[in-house]
Amino acid sequence: MTVTVLLPQPDGTLAEHQLREPTAWARPAAPITARKALAACHVAADAFADNVPGAAAAVDWDATIAFRRHVWSYGLGVAEAMDTAQRGMGLDWPATQELIRRSAAAARQEGGWIAAGAGTDHVAGPLSTLTEVARAYAEQAEFVESTGAQLIVMASRQLAAIARGPDDYALVYGKLLGQVTRPVILHWLGPMFDPALTGYWGTSDLDRATQTLASIVTEHHDVIDGVKVSLLDADRERELRIGLPDDVRVYTGDDFNYAELIRGDSTGTSDALLGIFASIAPAASAALQALDRGDLDAYDAALSPTVPLARHLFSAPTYYYKTGIAFLAWICGYQDSLTMLGGLQSARSTVHLARAFRLADDAGLIPDPDLAVRRLSALLTVGGITP
Repeated sequence: MTVTVLLPQPDGTLAEHQLREPTAWARPAAPITARKALAACHVAADAFADNVPGAAAAVDWDATIAFRRHVWSYGLGVAEAMDTAQRGMGLDWPATQELIRRSAAAARQEGGWIAAGAGTDHVAGPLSTLTEVARAYAEQAEFVESTGAQLIVMASRQLAAIARGPDDYALVYGKLLGQVTRPVILHWLGPMFDPALTGYWGTSDLDRATQTLASIVTEHHDVIDGVKVSLLDADRERELRIGLPDDVRVYTGDDFNYAELIRGDSTGTSDALLGIFASIAPAASAALQALDRGDLDAYDAALSPTVPLARHLFSAPTYYYKTGIAFLAWICGYQDSLTMLGGLQSARSTVHLARAFRLADDAGLIPDPDLAVRRLSALLTVGGITP
């Protein structure tokens, strides 16, 4: 049966959209091997709690963990407690610890891969010395490793605030990497995702910043699995692939150019640690399964249609992409509420979300058109948009 909906346009009109038949995405019968891939997952908020700006995080744990099981079922790993989970934008440290504990336990049950972020955000207020930053990193890193999750070293706002140059980063990261027990992933998060991280690695000159990161990785590469690069700069990522030791992976965090970077070229290939993979897990899995078969046409057919959706969700201001991720999880029936920590469901306009709906459908990512239209129609009504 044909399912249609009227979608609001930026010019104030309504346009009819006919939804496509749901795509039957196949789950992998064996582990995916062509690339390593992690989806940075969001958290579902408790719809009955007072999740207003500044309030302690109240998470819907059942929906949050169920979504991770959905991701694992498609053969992808879960990158936990990252910026997609509203780290630094509503997810406080007590909730972060509980999230990592619960997700790590679920990963053991499912046989799924989990990595989790450690930073310095549990310390209230600014830190005044590099020693304090290093100690804060060590506290979170120890906790993450104690759960059995692989460690992701997140960029630190506190370090960015007090570091005076590349040597300060080398000192702090050197201390931390001297204490870890298993290979870690370093995360370079650009200012488009978090303006407080402007000038990370001690300079706003990306060439010099890349050199500093590469130097740290080279010195400690025996305890570094890879580097996640979230700069939305494909050429920069290609340069880093060439400049790092051969046994260190580059995990693309480029939610604009991931399809071409994962596919690869003469500079090599990227693995993946992406927020967009949370919304496109079935298509991402199909693409990676195609790579395992050596079928580049099938890879392109599955992943290329998702790129317009990703570019829309991560459009400026990029750090509000989390709203679109949660919206699509709700529309697709993976959670029952659009409520977000800190009230962040209001961070994108109704017109923006309606376009995300259409682009997700274009990519074959809406499993139940009837449910999706009912939920979108309710949102449009609340937004004052009716036929």
